[in-house]
Parts: sequence; C-alpha cells; structure tokens
Amino acid sequence: MNDEQLYAMRHSLAHITAQAVQHLWPEAKFGVGPVVEHGFYYDIDLGETKISESDFKKIEKEMRAIINKDYEFIRSEEPVDIALHWANEANQPYKVELLNDLKRVGTTIAKDIDVDTLGVAANGEGQVENVSFYTDGDFRDLCRGPHAESTGKVGAFKLMRVAGAYWRGKETNPQMQRLYGVAFASQDDLDKYLHMLEEAKKRDHRKLGKDLDLFTTSNLVGVGLPLFTPRGTILRDIMSQYSNQLRQAYGFTKVWTPHITKKELYEASGHWAKFGDELFLVTSQETSDKMALKPMNCPHHTQIYASRPRSYRDMPVRYLETTTDYRDEKTGELGGLNRVRSLTQDDSHVFCRSDQIENEINSLLASARELYSTIDMSLRVRLSYRDDTDAYLGEQSLWETAQAQLKAAVIANELDYFEQDGEAAFYGPKIDFMATDAIGREHQVATVQLDFVQPERFGLEYTDQEGNFQRPVMIHCALLGSIERFLSVFIEHTGGWFPFWAAPEQIRILTINDTVMEYVSEIEGVLNKTVLMQPVKYNEIRYTVDVRNESLGKKIREATAWKIPVQLIVGPKDVEAREVSVRTQDGEIKVALDGLGDYLSAL
Repeated sequence: MNDEQLYAMRHSLAHITAQAVQHLWPEAKFGVGPVVEHGFYYDIDLGETKISESDFKKIEKEMRAIINKDYEFIRSEEPVDIALHWANEANQPYKVELLNDLKRVGTTIAKDIDVDTLGVAANGEGQVENVSFYTDGDFRDLCRGPHAESTGKVGAFKLMRVAGAYWRGKETNPQMQRLYGVAFASQDDLDKYLHMLEEAKKRDHRKLGKDLDLFTTSNLVGVGLPLFTPRGTILRDIMSQYSNQLRQAYGFTKVWTPHITKKELYEASGHWAKFGDELFLVTSQETSDKMALKPMNCPHHTQIYASRPRSYRDMPVRYLETTTDYRDEKTGELGGLNRVRSLTQDDSHVFCRSDQIENEINSLLASARELYSTIDMSLRVRLSYRDDTDAYLGEQSLWETAQAQLKAAVIANELDYFEQDGEAAFYGPKIDFMATDAIGREHQVATVQLDFVQPERFGLEYTDQEGNFQRPVMIHCALLGSIERFLSVFIEHTGGWFPFWAAPEQIRILTINDTVMEYVSEIEGVLNKTVLMQPVKYNEIRYTVDVRNESLGKKIREATAWKIPVQLIVGPKDVEAREVSVRTQDGEIKVALDGLGDYLSAL
C-alpha cells in the first residue's frame, strides 16, 4: 500500500469514527477529522456527555459494523449556500461556522481551518463557490477527500485516547473531545505498532530519568527547567565532551559568550522580528538597556569574528560553544526533556570562503556520522529548503545556490536523503540528520546549516589576495542539538542501558562477605590504573563498591535495576583463584585479576 492509499484509508476511518459516534450519540456535533501521523482524529462535541476509554469498545464495535456493511464512499458537490442549509438542518453549528468563514473570505481563510477536511472549489478571486461531500450509508460529511473505495477497505484500526481540544485552537472557544485512532494497512502492521508503543512506555525517558536518578523538576524552579542530578550531569558532560572532541579534531576552538544580551543584537541578526515573542526579557536596574536571555548563539559568534580584521589566510575561522540558551516556550508544549525552556546546545559556527564550503560541510557530516554510528543509531538526511512564503531573509539566488551546495555535499557523501520545502531556517537551508532509535522511531538530531544572511546583516568581512573586502559564508552546526532533547532520545534508545563508556556508573563491585575487602582494594587498584580506549578520552573508571551486609541476590537485583553495565562479584573463591566474576547483560564470566584491565578496555 502506498502513502496515498494509506492516507485515504485513515481519512475514511476518521469519517467512520464520526459515523459510529453519531449512531451512539445522535446529538453529536462535529468539528474536523483530519489524518495525522499513524492515524486520525475527530473533534466532537457531546455537550455534558464525556467519552472515556471505557466507551472505546462499543464505539469500535459500531465502527466494525459500518465497515462490514462495506458502504461505498460517494462524492458529491454542492454550492456553498446549499451546504449551509444542510449544516443548519443537520444541527451542525461548527460546520456552519466553517462554511460561513469560507464563504466570507474564501480560500485565504486563516490557518485554524483545516481545509484538508473540507471540499473547496474557488472562483478566480479566491471566493468559495462549491464544497464537496462524501456519503457512506446514512452518514454525510463535508470533505475534500480522498477516501477509500468503500468502508470495507480501510485496513486495521484501534481507538487510542480522547483528549480535550478547544475549537480551532482558541481558549475562548468551546472545548471539544478529540477522539484519536491509529490505522494501518494490515492487522500485523497494527500489532507491530502497538508493540512499539508498549516498548516506548517502558523506555519513556521521564520514567527512566526518575528511576535512574538522572534529572528532576521543581515547581519552585519552574516548568521546562530541568535539574540534573550528579548521575545525569555525568551523562550530559560525557556526551558534550564527545561532541566537542569530534569537532576539535577538525580545528574548532572553544569560545564563551554571556547569557544576557542587548536586544539590538537580535534586531541586527533578524531574530527579534522572527522570534521576539519567544524571548525572556531582562530589565536592568542600572541602565536603560533592553536585554534578553540568550535564545541562540550565532549572533554572538559573529561579534567575536568581527572583533578584529580577517585575511583570506585566516579562513576558515571555527568556533564551538556548549552553552545554555533560553526560550519562552508555551507551557502546554513542555514535557520532560523533549522541549524545555533552558536548552544547552553543542553549537558551532564556521566563517569561511566560498571555495572552502565543501570541505567544511564534509568535515561536519563526518563528525555527525561518527557520533551516531558510535551510539548505534542509523541516519538519513532531510534537506530542509525554503518555501514560497516571505518568511525567509536573503536573495532567492543565494538560497538556490546554498540549497544546491548542500544537496551536492549530501550526494557526494552517499547519504540517504529526502528533500522538504518549508523546513529551512529563516537565514538559510539545512541538512537535518534524522536518527532511527532502537524501536524504529525517527528523531531529528544533528544539523548543518548554510547562512549567507547574517554575514551580510552584520557586515562581516575578510580581505582577499588582492586586498579587497569579501563577505564570508557562515556555517552553523550542532551534533547533539539541544543536549536535553538529545538525552531524551538517547535514554529511550538505550532503555537506560547506556554503553559502557557513557554510563554514569560503569562498574559496581559486589562483595559476598567482609572477608574479601583486602582483595577488593587490589581490584580498585586495577580499576584506577586502567585507561579505557573509549570514544571519550576519560582516564578514569566510574565505579562504586557495595559492601552492605545484604544478600548477593539483593545486591545484584539493585545493580541491575540501576542498569549498571558491569558488575564485579567478589567472594572468597575469587580471592583464592585471583579472579573476578564479571556480570553483564550478556551473562557472567570469570576474568583473571591481571587481565581485568584489558577486558574492561575492550568494552
């Protein structure tokens, strides 16, 4: 089944859901019912009656009855005034509102109308003349389509949840009930998806973050402002160090910039006009300066570059900074580490000549591929281009050049890629890396972006071989992106079983009794001398010793619950044999004490 057929099938199931609800609750008023990722939803108003998960079984039973009757989906078209008469007669006030708005302002209607759920035929001036309907059995609804051929050809489905949703997303409007379902071409595909959801619950980074003592939140600190514990701080520091290490190998040097900035910096860069309402504002008690908490780092790095004259011999200039930025995200969009108000970026910027773009992009692509290969996540690339709107800065010709250069680099590096309009940054196109986790979900992670706009807006220059001033090109890159968001992906990808080099606690020594303490000291001596040949060049092993007067079974269960990758079990027989029992996820083996360092170095 191709994407178009799957879309039509899911769209048809949205209608069948509304039809089943109308059979069960004839007073139901309907909003819109679009297709979403993996399924569909329908917005429903039942007045005081509330749908709960306990109702799903009877709704699904009614849906299957409609499916079994195999009604044909029949398309028809009516003038908008006839459609309004139908909506009034059917007592569907939300459809009346949509139709009136379409009649009044045509296809230029505001974004809050999901036009995909309506059939719209406009005249040359954009005014709506006709709308289309789809009918199956006793149910008729406004819809553009497409639909399956009949209700019997809609694959496998399951209702998942119901949530409150304000009509057209406005808090002043009535609250409706949004009934969600998932749908796939076959029952096997649906079962695989449901299994993935169950696995995702076990791996939820919010649960594991608490269970493994990685991060916490506090109402006194504020929503979207996570606090990292000692264990969580080790994890984020290791990943940050690895990211820096990869880029420093290609000549990047560290810089530092302050966390508050005059608003004029962002006015000059263009960020204020684009994102001004997402900034935290800061008031000085000493000056009249209007300040903001730093939401991004690129404008600051331009000012370091501009601080002294540059020659073509100096190019490229490469800066990296791992620093926390702040964005006033909407409260309802915050959750765990996925979206936060304090986000730490492993940010980097290159200022280079045009003839250096290819080499610089190749280096950054190599760094990203190495990092995600190390953590065992497969990558593909989204080439994020501008669309035809006026949301972007810079000349169209520069955009076309930049987009072509990024595509050429991706092809030259033999990366699996796809292209998508409308996903570019406002100052330039992007290479966005999409990583697939252990249960098949795709996440946008690293990014490489070309920028011809900010060097122009800030008047950045270098002198060429003839002594003439030239404009550098700016390349943005983050390998992890937001470290908080990356950690949410990494935690769920690993299920909390981090690779040995990244684990906050790599080893726990478990004693059987207190007669082995002298031998434990010898083991610690080996651990303290061992230099690990790991991606991150740490010269120490992170370990603890559990000498409590508890059973070995309990100690093993607790160490396993903490997902500690290596447990060293030490008993009197181990002392006698000069060896250690090494327990990992792969099982338990005996390792001689004089070979323990080599064993650990190979992990």
